[in-house]
Amino acid sequence: MALETVDLVIVIGYAIALIAIATLVSREKVGHKKDTADYFLAGKALPWWAIGASLIAANISAEQIIGMSGSGYAVGLAIASYEWMAAITLVIVGKFFLPIFLKRGIYTMPQFLEQRFGPSVKYVMSVFWLGLYTFVNLTTILWLGATAINTLTGADMMLGMVLLAMFAAAYSLYGGLKAVALTDIIQVVLLVFGGLLIANITLSAVGGGSAIAGFGRLMAEFPERFDMILSRDNPEYKNLPGIGVLLGGMWIMNISYWGCNQYIIQRALGAKNVKEAQAGIMFAAFLKLLMPLIIVVPGIAAVMLAPDLAKPDQAYPEMMKLVPTGIRGLIFAALIAAIVSSLGSMMNSISTIFTMDLYRPLFGKGKTERQLVGVGRITSLSAIAIAVVAARPLLAGADQVFQIIQEYTGFFTPGIVVIFVLGLFWNRATELGAMAAVIGSFALSLAFKIWLPTMPFMDRVGVVFLLCMGLGGALSLLQRPSGDDKIVNLAGVSFKTSTRFNIGAAIVTAVLIILYGFYW
Repeated sequence: MALETVDLVIVIGYAIALIAIATLVSREKVGHKKDTADYFLAGKALPWWAIGASLIAANISAEQIIGMSGSGYAVGLAIASYEWMAAITLVIVGKFFLPIFLKRGIYTMPQFLEQRFGPSVKYVMSVFWLGLYTFVNLTTILWLGATAINTLTGADMMLGMVLLAMFAAAYSLYGGLKAVALTDIIQVVLLVFGGLLIANITLSAVGGGSAIAGFGRLMAEFPERFDMILSRDNPEYKNLPGIGVLLGGMWIMNISYWGCNQYIIQRALGAKNVKEAQAGIMFAAFLKLLMPLIIVVPGIAAVMLAPDLAKPDQAYPEMMKLVPTGIRGLIFAALIAAIVSSLGSMMNSISTIFTMDLYRPLFGKGKTERQLVGVGRITSLSAIAIAVVAARPLLAGADQVFQIIQEYTGFFTPGIVVIFVLGLFWNRATELGAMAAVIGSFALSLAFKIWLPTMPFMDRVGVVFLLCMGLGGALSLLQRPSGDDKIVNLAGVSFKTSTRFNIGAAIVTAVLIILYGFYW
Protein backbone atom coordinates (compact mmCIF):
# COMPACT_ATOMS: atom_id res chain seq x y z
CA MET A 1 0.00 0.00 0.00
CA ALA A 2 1.59 3.29 -1.13
CA LEU A 3 -0.64 5.61 0.91
CA GLU A 4 0.05 5.85 4.64
CA THR A 5 -2.45 6.85 7.30
CA VAL A 6 -1.44 10.53 7.20
CA ASP A 7 -1.96 10.54 3.40
CA LEU A 8 -5.45 9.10 3.78
CA VAL A 9 -6.30 11.65 6.48
CA ILE A 10 -5.28 14.47 4.11
CA VAL A 11 -7.36 13.05 1.26
CA ILE A 12 -10.43 12.50 3.47
CA GLY A 13 -10.05 15.99 4.98
CA TYR A 14 -9.90 17.47 1.48
CA ALA A 15 -13.04 15.60 0.43
CA ILE A 16 -15.01 16.78 3.45
CA ALA A 17 -13.83 20.38 3.03
CA LEU A 18 -14.72 20.44 -0.67
CA ILE A 19 -18.23 19.12 -0.09
CA ALA A 20 -18.76 21.68 2.70
CA ILE A 21 -17.51 24.59 0.57
CA ALA A 22 -19.58 23.50 -2.44
CA THR A 23 -22.70 23.34 -0.28
CA LEU A 24 -21.96 26.74 1.25
CA VAL A 25 -21.41 28.60 -2.04
CA SER A 26 -24.53 26.98 -3.51
CA ARG A 27 -26.90 28.25 -0.82
CA GLU A 28 -29.52 30.65 -2.10
CA LYS A 29 -30.87 33.71 -0.34
CA VAL A 30 -33.84 33.16 1.93
CA GLY A 31 -37.00 32.84 -0.14
CA HIS A 32 -35.18 32.25 -3.44
CA LYS A 33 -35.67 28.87 -5.10
CA LYS A 34 -32.97 27.62 -7.47
CA ASP A 35 -34.15 27.96 -11.08
CA THR A 36 -32.66 26.58 -14.30
CA ALA A 37 -30.41 29.62 -14.83
CA ASP A 38 -29.04 29.17 -11.29
CA TYR A 39 -28.50 25.43 -11.60
CA PHE A 40 -27.26 25.11 -15.17
CA LEU A 41 -25.52 28.49 -15.71
CA ALA A 42 -24.63 29.58 -12.15
CA GLY A 43 -27.10 32.48 -12.42
CA LYS A 44 -25.03 33.93 -15.31
CA ALA A 45 -22.81 35.64 -12.75
CA LEU A 46 -19.47 33.81 -12.94
CA PRO A 47 -16.34 36.00 -12.64
CA TRP A 48 -13.33 35.55 -14.96
CA TRP A 49 -11.18 33.70 -12.43
CA ALA A 50 -13.90 31.11 -11.81
CA ILE A 51 -14.45 30.64 -15.56
CA GLY A 52 -10.74 30.15 -16.30
CA ALA A 53 -10.15 27.85 -13.35
CA SER A 54 -13.26 25.84 -14.11
CA LEU A 55 -12.31 25.43 -17.78
CA ILE A 56 -8.99 23.87 -16.77
CA ALA A 57 -10.42 21.84 -13.89
CA ALA A 58 -13.08 20.41 -16.21
CA ASN A 59 -10.50 19.66 -18.91
CA ILE A 60 -7.65 18.25 -16.81
CA SER A 61 -8.82 14.96 -15.41
CA ALA A 62 -7.71 11.34 -15.22
CA GLU A 63 -7.72 11.05 -19.00
CA GLN A 64 -5.21 13.93 -19.18
CA ILE A 65 -3.12 13.36 -16.06
CA ILE A 66 -2.89 9.58 -16.29
CA GLY A 67 -3.67 9.07 -19.98
CA MET A 68 -1.47 11.89 -21.33
CA SER A 69 1.32 11.06 -18.91
CA GLY A 70 1.12 7.51 -20.23
CA SER A 71 1.41 8.87 -23.76
CA GLY A 72 4.40 10.92 -22.59
CA TYR A 73 5.95 7.63 -21.46
CA ALA A 74 5.22 5.98 -24.81
CA VAL A 75 5.64 8.94 -27.19
CA GLY A 76 7.33 11.85 -25.44
CA LEU A 77 6.80 15.61 -25.55
CA ALA A 78 4.98 15.44 -28.90
CA ILE A 79 1.78 14.60 -27.03
CA ALA A 80 1.98 18.13 -25.50
CA SER A 81 0.61 19.48 -28.80
CA TYR A 82 -2.86 18.73 -27.43
CA GLU A 83 -2.17 21.19 -24.61
CA TRP A 84 -0.14 23.87 -26.36
CA MET A 85 -2.35 24.08 -29.46
CA ALA A 86 -5.36 24.26 -27.15
CA ALA A 87 -3.97 27.55 -25.80
CA ILE A 88 -4.16 29.28 -29.19
CA THR A 89 -7.53 27.62 -29.87
CA LEU A 90 -8.90 29.20 -26.70
CA VAL A 91 -7.86 32.61 -28.01
CA ILE A 92 -9.77 31.97 -31.26
CA VAL A 93 -12.86 30.75 -29.40
CA GLY A 94 -12.79 33.73 -27.04
CA LYS A 95 -12.60 36.25 -29.86
CA PHE A 96 -14.92 34.78 -32.49
CA PHE A 97 -17.28 32.20 -30.91
CA LEU A 98 -18.14 33.49 -27.44
CA PRO A 99 -19.50 36.91 -28.47
CA ILE A 100 -22.09 35.18 -30.67
CA PHE A 101 -23.08 32.55 -28.10
CA LEU A 102 -23.48 35.09 -25.30
CA LYS A 103 -25.37 37.51 -27.54
CA ARG A 104 -27.97 34.79 -28.19
CA GLY A 105 -28.34 33.96 -24.48
CA ILE A 106 -28.23 30.19 -24.94
CA TYR A 107 -27.99 27.47 -22.27
CA THR A 108 -26.63 24.70 -24.50
CA MET A 109 -24.92 24.01 -27.81
CA PRO A 110 -27.92 22.01 -29.10
CA GLN A 111 -30.10 25.03 -28.32
CA PHE A 112 -27.95 27.16 -30.63
CA LEU A 113 -28.21 24.49 -33.35
CA GLU A 114 -32.01 24.53 -33.05
CA GLN A 115 -32.11 28.33 -33.29
CA ARG A 116 -29.84 28.27 -36.32
CA PHE A 117 -30.93 25.15 -38.23
CA GLY A 118 -34.03 23.57 -36.69
CA PRO A 119 -35.08 20.83 -34.25
CA SER A 120 -33.76 17.83 -36.20
CA VAL A 121 -30.12 18.93 -35.86
CA LYS A 122 -30.68 19.73 -32.20
CA TYR A 123 -32.14 16.33 -31.36
CA VAL A 124 -29.47 14.39 -33.27
CA MET A 125 -26.63 16.28 -31.60
CA SER A 126 -28.26 16.17 -28.15
CA VAL A 127 -28.43 12.37 -28.27
CA PHE A 128 -24.88 12.18 -29.65
CA TRP A 129 -23.43 14.37 -26.90
CA LEU A 130 -25.31 12.51 -24.17
CA GLY A 131 -23.91 9.22 -25.45
CA LEU A 132 -20.39 10.60 -25.84
CA TYR A 133 -20.28 12.20 -22.38
CA THR A 134 -21.72 9.14 -20.64
CA PHE A 135 -20.07 6.23 -22.44
CA VAL A 136 -16.74 7.83 -23.43
CA ASN A 137 -15.89 10.71 -21.10
CA LEU A 138 -17.42 9.63 -17.78
CA THR A 139 -16.31 6.01 -18.18
CA THR A 140 -12.75 7.05 -19.06
CA ILE A 141 -12.40 9.45 -16.13
CA LEU A 142 -13.76 6.85 -13.72
CA TRP A 143 -11.60 4.01 -15.08
CA LEU A 144 -8.32 5.93 -15.10
CA GLY A 145 -9.07 7.47 -11.71
CA ALA A 146 -9.74 4.02 -10.29
CA THR A 147 -6.46 2.85 -11.89
CA ALA A 148 -4.56 5.42 -9.81
CA ILE A 149 -6.43 4.44 -6.65
CA ASN A 150 -5.73 0.76 -7.35
CA THR A 151 -2.01 1.38 -7.93
CA LEU A 152 -1.58 3.41 -4.75
CA THR A 153 -3.88 1.58 -2.35
CA GLY A 154 -4.62 -1.82 -3.89
CA ALA A 155 -8.36 -1.05 -3.77
CA ASP A 156 -10.58 -2.92 -6.21
CA MET A 157 -11.28 -1.04 -9.46
CA MET A 158 -15.04 -1.12 -9.00
CA LEU A 159 -14.75 0.18 -5.45
CA GLY A 160 -12.53 3.01 -6.68
CA MET A 161 -15.05 3.99 -9.36
CA VAL A 162 -17.96 3.89 -6.92
CA LEU A 163 -16.11 6.10 -4.41
CA LEU A 164 -15.20 8.64 -7.10
CA ALA A 165 -18.79 8.70 -8.37
CA MET A 166 -20.19 9.21 -4.86
CA PHE A 167 -17.72 12.02 -4.16
CA ALA A 168 -18.52 13.83 -7.42
CA ALA A 169 -22.26 13.49 -6.80
CA ALA A 170 -21.96 14.70 -3.21
CA TYR A 171 -20.29 17.99 -4.12
CA SER A 172 -21.97 18.81 -7.44
CA LEU A 173 -25.49 17.38 -7.39
CA TYR A 174 -27.10 19.98 -5.14
CA GLY A 175 -25.43 23.17 -6.34
CA GLY A 176 -25.09 22.51 -10.08
CA LEU A 177 -22.66 24.63 -12.13
CA LYS A 178 -22.22 27.21 -9.36
CA ALA A 179 -20.93 24.58 -6.94
CA VAL A 180 -18.62 23.18 -9.60
CA ALA A 181 -17.23 26.46 -10.92
CA LEU A 182 -16.69 28.29 -7.61
CA THR A 183 -14.86 25.34 -6.05
CA ASP A 184 -12.77 24.76 -9.16
CA ILE A 185 -10.37 27.54 -8.17
CA ILE A 186 -9.44 25.37 -5.16
CA GLN A 187 -9.15 22.34 -7.42
CA VAL A 188 -6.87 24.13 -9.90
CA VAL A 189 -4.56 25.53 -7.20
CA LEU A 190 -4.20 22.03 -5.77
CA LEU A 191 -3.77 20.52 -9.25
CA VAL A 192 -1.04 22.99 -10.30
CA PHE A 193 0.77 22.83 -6.94
CA GLY A 194 0.62 19.03 -6.83
CA GLY A 195 1.61 18.70 -10.49
CA LEU A 196 4.63 20.98 -10.16
CA LEU A 197 5.65 19.13 -7.01
CA ILE A 198 5.62 15.69 -8.63
CA ALA A 199 7.41 17.07 -11.72
CA ASN A 200 10.12 18.46 -9.44
CA ILE A 201 10.41 15.21 -7.47
CA THR A 202 10.63 12.98 -10.55
CA LEU A 203 13.13 15.23 -12.33
CA SER A 204 15.20 15.51 -9.15
CA ALA A 205 15.24 11.71 -8.90
CA VAL A 206 16.59 11.55 -12.46
CA GLY A 207 19.10 14.35 -11.88
CA GLY A 208 20.50 13.25 -8.53
CA GLY A 209 18.78 15.97 -6.55
CA SER A 210 18.50 18.69 -9.21
CA ALA A 211 15.34 19.05 -11.31
CA ILE A 212 17.18 21.12 -13.94
CA ALA A 213 19.93 18.49 -14.17
CA GLY A 214 17.24 15.80 -14.41
CA PHE A 215 15.56 17.54 -17.33
CA GLY A 216 18.91 17.94 -19.07
CA ARG A 217 19.73 14.26 -18.53
CA LEU A 218 16.39 13.18 -20.02
CA MET A 219 17.01 15.36 -23.08
CA ALA A 220 20.52 13.94 -23.46
CA GLU A 221 19.63 10.26 -23.01
CA PHE A 222 16.22 10.25 -24.68
CA PRO A 223 16.39 12.98 -27.34
CA GLU A 224 13.66 11.25 -29.39
CA ARG A 225 11.26 11.88 -26.49
CA PHE A 226 11.64 15.64 -27.04
CA ASP A 227 10.72 15.77 -30.73
CA MET A 228 7.52 17.78 -31.14
CA ILE A 229 7.22 16.83 -34.82
CA LEU A 230 7.53 13.05 -35.26
CA SER A 231 9.16 11.51 -38.34
CA ARG A 232 7.42 8.87 -40.43
CA ASP A 233 9.60 6.08 -39.02
CA ASN A 234 8.44 6.83 -35.47
CA PRO A 235 6.08 4.05 -34.26
CA GLU A 236 3.73 6.72 -32.86
CA TYR A 237 3.49 8.61 -36.17
CA LYS A 238 0.04 7.05 -36.66
CA ASN A 239 -1.20 9.05 -33.65
CA LEU A 240 0.80 12.25 -34.14
CA PRO A 241 1.57 12.52 -37.87
CA GLY A 242 4.46 14.96 -38.06
CA ILE A 243 3.75 18.39 -39.52
CA GLY A 244 0.13 17.31 -39.99
CA VAL A 245 -0.34 17.96 -36.27
CA LEU A 246 0.29 21.68 -36.85
CA LEU A 247 -1.52 21.98 -40.16
CA GLY A 248 -4.39 19.50 -40.05
CA GLY A 249 -6.76 17.60 -37.80
CA MET A 250 -5.46 18.85 -34.45
CA TRP A 251 -7.06 22.24 -35.16
CA ILE A 252 -10.41 20.60 -35.89
CA MET A 253 -10.27 18.51 -32.72
CA ASN A 254 -9.35 21.50 -30.57
CA ILE A 255 -12.00 23.79 -32.04
CA SER A 256 -14.61 21.09 -31.52
CA TYR A 257 -13.53 20.52 -27.91
CA TRP A 258 -13.06 24.13 -26.80
CA GLY A 259 -15.58 25.95 -28.98
CA CYS A 260 -18.49 23.56 -29.64
CA ASN A 261 -18.50 21.33 -26.57
CA GLN A 262 -21.18 21.84 -23.93
CA TYR A 263 -19.01 20.27 -21.25
CA ILE A 264 -16.40 23.02 -21.71
CA ILE A 265 -18.20 26.08 -23.07
CA GLN A 266 -20.93 25.96 -20.39
CA ARG A 267 -18.62 27.82 -17.98
CA ALA A 268 -18.25 30.73 -20.39
CA LEU A 269 -22.03 30.77 -21.01
CA GLY A 270 -22.42 31.45 -17.28
CA ALA A 271 -20.26 34.61 -17.42
CA LYS A 272 -21.42 38.02 -16.26
CA ASN A 273 -20.64 39.45 -19.70
CA VAL A 274 -18.48 38.94 -22.79
CA LYS A 275 -15.39 40.67 -21.38
CA GLU A 276 -15.51 38.55 -18.23
CA ALA A 277 -15.84 35.40 -20.35
CA GLN A 278 -12.90 36.43 -22.56
CA ALA A 279 -10.73 37.20 -19.53
CA GLY A 280 -11.52 33.74 -18.18
CA ILE A 281 -10.66 32.17 -21.53
CA MET A 282 -7.27 33.96 -21.53
CA PHE A 283 -6.56 32.80 -17.98
CA ALA A 284 -7.22 29.23 -19.12
CA ALA A 285 -4.94 29.69 -22.16
CA PHE A 286 -2.00 30.67 -19.94
CA LEU A 287 -2.63 27.67 -17.67
CA LYS A 288 -2.64 25.46 -20.77
CA LEU A 289 0.94 26.50 -21.55
CA LEU A 290 1.96 25.12 -18.15
CA MET A 291 0.15 21.78 -18.34
CA PRO A 292 2.79 19.70 -20.23
CA LEU A 293 5.28 20.32 -17.38
CA ILE A 294 2.72 19.03 -14.91
CA ILE A 295 1.41 16.11 -16.94
CA VAL A 296 3.80 14.99 -19.69
CA VAL A 297 7.21 15.47 -18.07
CA PRO A 298 6.60 12.98 -15.21
CA GLY A 299 5.64 10.42 -17.87
CA ILE A 300 8.93 11.02 -19.72
CA ALA A 301 10.84 10.76 -16.42
CA ALA A 302 9.18 7.38 -15.85
CA VAL A 303 11.00 6.04 -18.93
CA MET A 304 14.17 6.16 -16.82
CA LEU A 305 12.73 5.59 -13.36
CA ALA A 306 10.28 2.78 -14.22
CA PRO A 307 11.26 1.38 -17.64
CA ASP A 308 9.42 -1.93 -17.37
CA LEU A 309 5.80 -0.87 -16.88
CA ALA A 310 3.16 -3.28 -18.17
CA LYS A 311 1.12 -0.38 -19.58
CA PRO A 312 2.07 3.26 -20.28
CA ASP A 313 -0.95 4.49 -18.29
CA GLN A 314 0.73 3.18 -15.11
CA ALA A 315 3.47 5.83 -15.41
CA TYR A 316 1.90 8.62 -13.35
CA PRO A 317 0.66 6.40 -10.47
CA GLU A 318 4.14 4.83 -10.33
CA MET A 319 5.78 8.25 -10.13
CA MET A 320 3.45 9.17 -7.27
CA LYS A 321 5.08 6.40 -5.23
CA LEU A 322 8.31 8.45 -5.18
CA VAL A 323 6.64 11.25 -3.24
CA PRO A 324 7.29 11.33 0.55
CA THR A 325 4.51 10.39 2.96
CA GLY A 326 2.22 13.33 3.70
CA ILE A 327 3.14 15.13 0.51
CA ARG A 328 1.90 12.02 -1.30
CA GLY A 329 -1.48 12.67 0.26
CA LEU A 330 -1.48 16.19 -1.21
CA ILE A 331 -0.52 14.87 -4.65
CA PHE A 332 -3.22 12.22 -4.43
CA ALA A 333 -5.73 14.87 -3.34
CA ALA A 334 -4.71 16.94 -6.39
CA LEU A 335 -5.37 13.96 -8.63
CA ILE A 336 -8.72 13.33 -6.97
CA ALA A 337 -9.48 17.06 -7.33
CA ALA A 338 -8.96 16.84 -11.07
CA ILE A 339 -11.05 13.70 -11.37
CA VAL A 340 -14.08 14.76 -9.33
CA SER A 341 -14.09 18.24 -10.86
CA SER A 342 -14.31 16.75 -14.34
CA LEU A 343 -16.92 14.24 -13.23
CA GLY A 344 -19.02 16.99 -11.66
CA SER A 345 -18.70 19.19 -14.73
CA MET A 346 -19.61 16.34 -17.06
CA MET A 347 -22.62 15.36 -14.96
CA ASN A 348 -23.88 18.94 -14.99
CA SER A 349 -23.50 19.19 -18.78
CA ILE A 350 -25.36 15.90 -19.29
CA SER A 351 -28.19 17.08 -17.06
CA THR A 352 -28.32 20.46 -18.84
CA ILE A 353 -28.59 18.95 -22.33
CA PHE A 354 -31.09 16.27 -21.31
CA THR A 355 -33.29 18.64 -19.29
CA MET A 356 -33.24 21.73 -21.52
CA ASP A 357 -32.96 20.16 -24.98
CA LEU A 358 -34.85 16.88 -24.68
CA TYR A 359 -37.06 16.70 -21.59
CA ARG A 360 -38.43 20.26 -21.50
CA PRO A 361 -39.59 20.50 -25.15
CA LEU A 362 -40.81 16.87 -25.38
CA PHE A 363 -42.20 16.08 -21.92
CA GLY A 364 -41.79 19.14 -19.72
CA LYS A 365 -44.37 21.58 -21.00
CA GLY A 366 -45.95 23.21 -17.98
CA LYS A 367 -43.24 21.99 -15.58
CA THR A 368 -42.00 24.50 -13.02
CA GLU A 369 -38.39 25.66 -12.79
CA ARG A 370 -38.00 23.66 -9.58
CA GLN A 371 -39.27 20.49 -11.27
CA LEU A 372 -36.81 20.95 -14.15
CA VAL A 373 -33.94 21.32 -11.68
CA GLY A 374 -35.12 18.07 -10.06
CA VAL A 375 -35.03 16.33 -13.44
CA GLY A 376 -31.50 17.64 -13.93
CA ARG A 377 -30.36 16.14 -10.61
CA ILE A 378 -31.90 12.76 -11.40
CA THR A 379 -30.24 12.82 -14.83
CA SER A 380 -26.81 13.56 -13.29
CA LEU A 381 -27.14 10.67 -10.86
CA SER A 382 -28.35 8.27 -13.55
CA ALA A 383 -25.49 9.17 -15.90
CA ILE A 384 -22.75 8.55 -13.32
CA ALA A 385 -24.37 5.24 -12.30
CA ILE A 386 -24.49 4.06 -15.94
CA ALA A 387 -20.84 5.07 -16.43
CA VAL A 388 -19.71 3.07 -13.39
CA VAL A 389 -21.36 -0.05 -14.80
CA ALA A 390 -20.11 0.49 -18.36
CA ALA A 391 -16.48 1.43 -17.64
CA ARG A 392 -14.97 -2.05 -17.19
CA PRO A 393 -16.49 -3.67 -20.32
CA LEU A 394 -15.46 -0.68 -22.46
CA LEU A 395 -11.93 0.01 -21.17
CA ALA A 396 -10.51 -3.00 -19.32
CA GLY A 397 -8.22 -4.01 -22.22
CA ALA A 398 -7.15 -0.52 -23.33
CA ASP A 399 -3.49 0.52 -23.56
CA GLN A 400 -3.09 4.30 -24.19
CA VAL A 401 -6.63 5.35 -23.29
CA PHE A 402 -6.00 9.03 -24.16
CA GLN A 403 -5.12 8.19 -27.77
CA ILE A 404 -8.09 5.82 -28.10
CA ILE A 405 -10.47 8.60 -27.01
CA GLN A 406 -8.98 11.04 -29.51
CA GLU A 407 -9.28 8.63 -32.43
CA TYR A 408 -12.89 7.64 -31.90
CA THR A 409 -14.21 11.08 -31.02
CA GLY A 410 -12.47 12.07 -34.27
CA PHE A 411 -15.21 10.21 -36.14
CA PHE A 412 -17.61 13.03 -35.22
CA THR A 413 -15.53 16.16 -34.64
CA PRO A 414 -15.19 17.14 -38.34
CA GLY A 415 -18.97 17.34 -38.78
CA ILE A 416 -19.42 19.19 -35.48
CA VAL A 417 -16.94 21.89 -36.44
CA VAL A 418 -18.47 22.20 -39.91
CA ILE A 419 -22.00 22.83 -38.65
CA PHE A 420 -20.84 25.41 -36.12
CA VAL A 421 -18.55 27.25 -38.53
CA LEU A 422 -21.22 27.32 -41.26
CA GLY A 423 -23.96 28.16 -38.77
CA LEU A 424 -22.03 31.02 -37.17
CA PHE A 425 -20.43 32.62 -40.20
CA TRP A 426 -22.39 31.67 -43.36
CA ASN A 427 -26.01 32.77 -43.55
CA ARG A 428 -26.68 30.50 -46.54
CA ALA A 429 -26.15 27.32 -44.49
CA THR A 430 -29.34 25.28 -44.08
CA GLU A 431 -30.70 22.38 -42.04
CA LEU A 432 -30.13 19.91 -44.90
CA GLY A 433 -26.48 20.95 -45.19
CA ALA A 434 -25.97 20.63 -41.44
CA MET A 435 -27.48 17.14 -41.27
CA ALA A 436 -25.39 16.05 -44.26
CA ALA A 437 -22.21 17.24 -42.53
CA VAL A 438 -23.06 15.43 -39.28
CA ILE A 439 -23.95 12.14 -40.94
CA GLY A 440 -21.18 12.47 -43.52
CA SER A 441 -18.59 12.94 -40.77
CA PHE A 442 -19.25 9.51 -39.30
CA ALA A 443 -19.77 7.76 -42.62
CA LEU A 444 -16.64 9.18 -44.25
CA SER A 445 -14.51 8.58 -41.14
CA LEU A 446 -15.65 4.96 -41.03
CA ALA A 447 -14.92 4.53 -44.73
CA PHE A 448 -11.38 5.89 -44.32
CA LYS A 449 -10.86 3.68 -41.25
CA ILE A 450 -11.89 0.56 -43.22
CA TRP A 451 -10.32 1.25 -46.62
CA LEU A 452 -7.28 3.32 -45.57
CA PRO A 453 -6.43 1.83 -42.15
CA THR A 454 -2.82 3.08 -42.27
CA MET A 455 -3.87 6.72 -42.59
CA PRO A 456 -3.12 8.55 -39.30
CA PHE A 457 -6.41 9.38 -37.63
CA MET A 458 -5.47 13.05 -37.25
CA ASP A 459 -4.91 13.36 -41.00
CA ARG A 460 -8.24 11.61 -41.49
CA VAL A 461 -9.95 14.20 -39.29
CA GLY A 462 -8.55 17.02 -41.44
CA VAL A 463 -9.52 15.41 -44.74
CA VAL A 464 -13.03 14.51 -43.53
CA PHE A 465 -13.50 18.08 -42.29
CA LEU A 466 -12.77 19.46 -45.76
CA LEU A 467 -15.09 16.91 -47.40
CA CYS A 468 -17.89 17.64 -44.94
CA MET A 469 -17.45 21.37 -45.42
CA GLY A 470 -17.91 20.88 -49.15
CA LEU A 471 -20.85 18.50 -48.61
CA GLY A 472 -22.59 20.82 -46.14
CA GLY A 473 -22.07 23.82 -48.38
CA ALA A 474 -23.25 22.09 -51.55
CA LEU A 475 -26.44 20.66 -50.04
CA SER A 476 -27.21 23.99 -48.37
CA LEU A 477 -27.24 25.57 -51.81
CA LEU A 478 -29.80 22.97 -52.95
CA GLN A 479 -32.25 23.95 -50.19
CA ARG A 480 -34.23 27.14 -49.86
CA PRO A 481 -32.33 29.66 -47.69
CA SER A 482 -33.20 29.84 -44.01
CA GLY A 483 -35.46 32.63 -42.87
CA ASP A 484 -34.16 35.73 -41.16
CA ASP A 485 -35.16 34.26 -37.80
CA LYS A 486 -32.64 31.43 -38.29
CA ILE A 487 -29.52 33.23 -39.48
CA VAL A 488 -26.89 34.70 -37.16
CA ASN A 489 -26.92 38.48 -37.55
CA LEU A 490 -23.26 39.38 -37.09
CA ALA A 491 -24.08 43.08 -37.43
CA GLY A 492 -25.19 43.06 -33.81
CA VAL A 493 -22.12 41.23 -32.53
CA SER A 494 -18.88 42.96 -31.54
CA PHE A 495 -15.66 41.02 -32.07
CA LYS A 496 -13.57 43.80 -30.58
CA THR A 497 -11.47 42.58 -27.67
CA SER A 498 -9.84 44.45 -24.80
CA THR A 499 -6.20 45.52 -24.77
CA ARG A 500 -5.58 42.99 -22.00
CA PHE A 501 -6.97 40.19 -24.14
CA ASN A 502 -4.93 41.26 -27.18
CA ILE A 503 -1.69 41.43 -25.18
CA GLY A 504 -2.42 38.00 -23.73
CA ALA A 505 -3.07 36.58 -27.21
CA ALA A 506 0.25 37.99 -28.45
CA ILE A 507 2.13 36.45 -25.50
CA VAL A 508 0.51 33.02 -25.98
CA THR A 509 1.35 33.07 -29.70
CA ALA A 510 4.96 34.12 -29.09
CA VAL A 511 5.50 31.44 -26.43
CA LEU A 512 4.15 28.73 -28.74
CA ILE A 513 6.39 29.83 -31.61
CA ILE A 514 9.41 29.65 -29.29
CA LEU A 515 8.45 26.23 -27.88
CA TYR A 516 7.85 24.63 -31.28
CA GLY A 517 10.96 26.27 -32.69
CA PHE A 518 13.12 24.91 -29.86
CA TYR A 519 11.68 21.36 -29.76
CA TRP A 520 11.15 20.95 -33.51
